Amino acid sequence: MSYPSKDEILASSKGWVASLLNFLPGLGSGYLYQRRWKPYFFTITASTAWFALGFFLQGDSEPSQSEQIIGIGGLFFISIITIIEANLAFKKASNKTKSEKEKIMTSNKKRWFK
Repeated sequence: MSYPSKDEILASSKGWVASLLNFLPGLGSGYLYQRRWKPYFFTITASTAWFALGFFLQGDSEPSQSEQIIGIGGLFFISIITIIEANLAFKKASNKTKSEKEKIMTSNKKRWFK
């Protein structure tokens, strides 16, 4: 029994589902769907750092509307980056698995003369 490679697992996922899951919560949930742990933890770390930075810069005062927009904008930026990266990784993995399958198919063809 052979286990699927990382590229085969990634290519078997749907790119649009991973992108949607990365956008809506904005915390890299699409990476969990794709079984990609390092990008997920990087995204969680970046989001946590963004929250912590806002918390410490705010101090004891109430955040103004512009500060709230900056905070939401930063999370939106993180989610856009993760959408693009997840989609590019999916396309790269699916192209790689397609080329490997084509290579196997052409090598398995029966020929009359070799």
